[in-house]
Amino acid sequence: MHDLVVRGGTVVDGTGAPGRTADVAVTDGVVTEVGRVEGPARRTLDADGALVTPGFVDVHTHYDGQATWDPLLSPSCWHGVTTVVMGNCGVGFAPCAPDRHEWLIDLMEGVEDIPGSAMTEGLTWEWTSFPEYLDAVERMPRVIDVGAQIAHGPLRAFVMGDRGAANEPATAADLATMADLVEEALRAGALGFSTSRTPIHRSKAGELVPGTDAAATELYAIGEAMATVGHGVFQFSPDHARVPVDEWPWMTELARRTGRTVSVNLNQPDHDPEVWREVLRRLEEASAEGLPIVAQIAGRSIGILYCLHGSVHPLLFHPAYAEVGHLPMPERLAALRDPERRRRIIEDVPDDGGFFKGAVLDKLDRMWPVTGADIDYEPTADTAVAALAAARRVPPMQLVLDQLTADDGNGMLYAPFFNYTYGDLSMTYAATLHPHTRMGLSDAGAHCGAICDGGTPTFMLTHWARDRRRGPTLPLEHVVRRQTQQTAELYGLHDRGLVAPGMRADLNLIDFEALSFGLPRMAFDLPAGGRRLVQRARGYDATFVAGVQTVDHDEFTGELPGRLIRGPQPGS
Repeated sequence: MHDLVVRGGTVVDGTGAPGRTADVAVTDGVVTEVGRVEGPARRTLDADGALVTPGFVDVHTHYDGQATWDPLLSPSCWHGVTTVVMGNCGVGFAPCAPDRHEWLIDLMEGVEDIPGSAMTEGLTWEWTSFPEYLDAVERMPRVIDVGAQIAHGPLRAFVMGDRGAANEPATAADLATMADLVEEALRAGALGFSTSRTPIHRSKAGELVPGTDAAATELYAIGEAMATVGHGVFQFSPDHARVPVDEWPWMTELARRTGRTVSVNLNQPDHDPEVWREVLRRLEEASAEGLPIVAQIAGRSIGILYCLHGSVHPLLFHPAYAEVGHLPMPERLAALRDPERRRRIIEDVPDDGGFFKGAVLDKLDRMWPVTGADIDYEPTADTAVAALAAARRVPPMQLVLDQLTADDGNGMLYAPFFNYTYGDLSMTYAATLHPHTRMGLSDAGAHCGAICDGGTPTFMLTHWARDRRRGPTLPLEHVVRRQTQQTAELYGLHDRGLVAPGMRADLNLIDFEALSFGLPRMAFDLPAGGRRLVQRARGYDATFVAGVQTVDHDEFTGELPGRLIRGPQPGS
């Protein structure tokens, strides 16, 4: 007797093989048969016309705080994700001495734009050590599975105190203690270690993330601790232009010494638009040498959704707006309708040494109005604010003001800052096809006032496998494999990521033709009323985690089968 048989769906199994019509049988949370399934079942689900995929595995999230208070881990659970990995980019909350709580909150708020008030109210600080943090995460019932990495920022501050926080060099004793704690974390179940080496990542007070300037000897000491345990990914966020020059020597040496996979974030900055090609070339050389190095890439341009409720928007830098920006939204909107204030915003250029001109006016050809729920992440130049204003013969700041004040202050503009130098997504297309890149950088749970990229799994299916108009699409089977088998295997999770006998029954049933997004909205549903941009999906007929249905036609069933993942998971 099967527990469940999903009958007649188009199974895209995660291997990259062509989709096929098949039944899927599940017993005790595990897939037992794929093909023509005979015999009785306690439950049968008709999947005729639906796409059946493995549950998506998102390896780049920042749920480190949210995982201790939120059983849903939205927005990921709205988009077919059944497993997430957090603790990326050198920021997290363990290990942590009691006098570092607020400091770590400020670090996370600065780097990942998660409201500090929400973390202050939501975090219970039931831990000091990283193993104790895992125990706290494990106690929370949840919808999806979650794995964690130990992050360099809290580790360095815990071991070195103010010296570590200030990025001072580590002593031999510091290195030994950090290595011991990384080993302890991995043995307790951490999936890897992460660090940040980009000057973009700073605390709320403007401090660099601890470890940003760490010497190679410090990185090797941590890598060798990982080698001792025998598992874990070394993940880091770089200054992209430095990767081929400054970072590559230690990356290759660490991979050579330890055998651990090095995962480097890869984006296309406007100031060095061809650096990604050099990184891909070096990945090929590393692979030929047998070195496990991969680049983690986003599924689309990385940018900001500007809105009046958000962390940043073009009006924020104008004195005429600053006079009323503190007001509650209804009063603020009323003030922005004042004719004289409108005139000042539209016509006056602030006397600020050119900052407003450089930050806003010179960027209007790279700023697009958001006109629908399915945001156009591959827009053309003739639909940017500057071009639209010229075509309509109106001042461009009038268009900006009208867009942001539309829909009761929920109007939005999109401004990409990575991966759109060419004016299209051709860089992302090429990188997504490369064998030594991996899907990531959704930053789900983070950048709450500026993005909602936790919906990237849905975007990969809708844009890349179905709707793209400005270039070739990607095969559906490749898109599914990118965010199932490949991401699961990156972290040694060999029990998931495939629809195959012996694998966990983490499954999605998707109405592929109807799959779409809801309108992005700023919600105030974090602890202490903290804000975050949210965007739900439509078209997930069902999601199963370990054989338990968690989503039924885009709504939660109330089941909480998710668990903490402790270390690599063996396959069937």
